Amino acid sequence: MMLTVLEALNGASDYLQNKGIKSARLNSELLLAHILNCKRMELYLSFDRPLQKSETDSYRELLKRRSTFEPLQHIISKVEFYGLEFEVNNSVLIPRPETELLVEAVIESVIKDERINILDIGSGSGNIAVALAKNLPSSKVVGLDISEKAVETSIKNAKLNGVENQVMFVQKNILNGIDVQRNEFDVVVSNPPYVSINDFENLDPELRLYEPKIALTDEGDGLSFYRKISVLSGSLLKINGKIFFEIGAGQSKEVESILIENNFANIVIKKDYSEIERIISGKKN
Repeated sequence: MMLTVLEALNGASDYLQNKGIKSARLNSELLLAHILNCKRMELYLSFDRPLQKSETDSYRELLKRRSTFEPLQHIISKVEFYGLEFEVNNSVLIPRPETELLVEAVIESVIKDERINILDIGSGSGNIAVALAKNLPSSKVVGLDISEKAVETSIKNAKLNGVENQVMFVQKNILNGIDVQRNEFDVVVSNPPYVSINDFENLDPELRLYEPKIALTDEGDGLSFYRKISVLSGSLLKINGKIFFEIGAGQSKEVESILIENNFANIVIKKDYSEIERIISGKKN
């Protein structure tokens, strides 16, 4: 006997909940929508629709993967970020809603049609660079990442979102320095690895087991990249150029001190949806 969409969703939701998956019902719906190649809300209009055996088998396979804490976004190979669709895989950090606030802070700080140069350090999937290019059409954006596979993914995402002529991605380990013209950029933006090595083991299994460790932790106190990028930005930024960081919970005071030590002023800190201080910015003196 074939399962209906509603029966499959109810069974899947119970299964994932019993496996300890958060938002089990939402996960069940998104995975089935992926199998049926429809929007999640369309499922509500198809509750009585019987599933073919091949659809049920595929659904069970995806549910099994999700039950081991493999991220939903890796299973369906995509994620929405700032109203755009991005391809993701296990070589890049999955874009988070909090990081949209970083993009928003940069967009709000500049004049939309101004010709500006932006540097995104640790560009990962390209989500920040691509979202900025899309929303600031007169800008030129350079994204740097240590991972060759991340750079390949970000180039695909630039093409997917039609900004490949505006964005350039380069493989680079910024801890070895950056060879660019002095005072070239109006904005430096980064969501760097900020989990300390001590906190890494306490992360949710989705993060700890499946996302690239190199994108999460600096193997130290979680502040190494803020120090390095703040120092480098002194010569990367034009006078009155701006720096923007995403920061981890409880890091705002330390990162503010790092920025002040490196001659940044007008420090602004913004909270995320959970009232955690998440975005920090400053202007080069």
